[in-house]
Amino acid sequence: MSSLRKIQGQESWTLATANIEAAVTRQAGHLGPVRFCIGKDRWVEPFAVAPWVKEKQAPELPQLLRVMRGDFFCMPFGGNEKPYRGEVYPPHGETANAPWTFESGTPQRLELSMETTIRKGRVQKIVELVPGHSAIYQQHVISGIKGPMSFGHHPCLKIPVGATGRLSLSRFTYGQVFPGTFENPVTGGYSILKQGAKFRTLQRVPRSDGQFADLSAYPAREGYEDLVLMAADPALPFAWTAIVVPEEGYVWFSLKNPRGLRSTVFWMSNGGRHYAPWSSRHRRVIGLEEVTSNFHFGLAESAASNLLNREGIETCVRMDPKHPFAVNFIMAVAAIPRGFDIVKSIRASADGTSVTLRSKSGKAIQTPLNVAFVSSPTVSQK
Repeated sequence: MSSLRKIQGQESWTLATANIEAAVTRQAGHLGPVRFCIGKDRWVEPFAVAPWVKEKQAPELPQLLRVMRGDFFCMPFGGNEKPYRGEVYPPHGETANAPWTFESGTPQRLELSMETTIRKGRVQKIVELVPGHSAIYQQHVISGIKGPMSFGHHPCLKIPVGATGRLSLSRFTYGQVFPGTFENPVTGGYSILKQGAKFRTLQRVPRSDGQFADLSAYPAREGYEDLVLMAADPALPFAWTAIVVPEEGYVWFSLKNPRGLRSTVFWMSNGGRHYAPWSSRHRRVIGLEEVTSNFHFGLAESAASNLLNREGIETCVRMDPKHPFAVNFIMAVAAIPRGFDIVKSIRASADGTSVTLRSKSGKAIQTPLNVAFVSSPTVSQK
């Protein structure tokens, strides 16, 4: 299991069960590509892989962008353009850029580690597949780190040409468009949503031209890049984000602990970046990111007083070097019946061994899942 092979330009470890095939890159620890089997000999690949990953890039390009694919763990989350008390981080931190060290592995479980250097500490990455589950269980254990830290998962999905993703998420208490200049036309970037606008529903989000956008359908707003944040209701037993792709016959969804990963960020990337390496070719991609962060600013802005934490929405966690902090996250895919339009609810079974997804149209599907994992330090193999 310690052996590596080159996949989409990066040395990667692989994991597999009967219905999932996944790769994790040594550099930056990105999870992808990933294939899910949703029927007899029918496989889908929901995650995006950047179109430039096999191209030669400028030396100054961060490893994050050289590798970019699937999902990656960010610490600190965000662009990190401002130093924090002398700490200068790359975009989305060391964990999304630096190489990871192999610790142990089986065909269904991979354990990696990283000794962080900008702020000394250790991060353990565990990626596990459970036979019979169409899900990926990830755990990141942060230890030896002192002081405030932002973090998050950064799954990026690509909607196939000719298809439309229908987006929904569990109850949120606060929604806002990025309250700054997300893209600047002077440097070749374009956004359309109204800067800093607040909203209560995905279906009615203010645009800068006075109109409203419906964020529950994607791709949309071709030629623009936009970012919004929704703070999950911390009273929920777990929070979820889902995207149904009816034309492809599947739903992708994620589960988290809303008290550990406080907010959800939608990054809608549809050709609005004209500068390299994007060159207006990064299209139909959406980041469904689960974070404890002040939007995507970075650690300096997340650790300071800001719009979100003044609303009672945590944007960082104060780490105690004597007490490891675990971030658990589940991503899953399930086949959907005809007429399953958009996820209305996700509920756990009484024994916590499965979830039922119900659509607004009244259709329902059940899939095996260890729901307790989002708040538990171990993965059940049962």
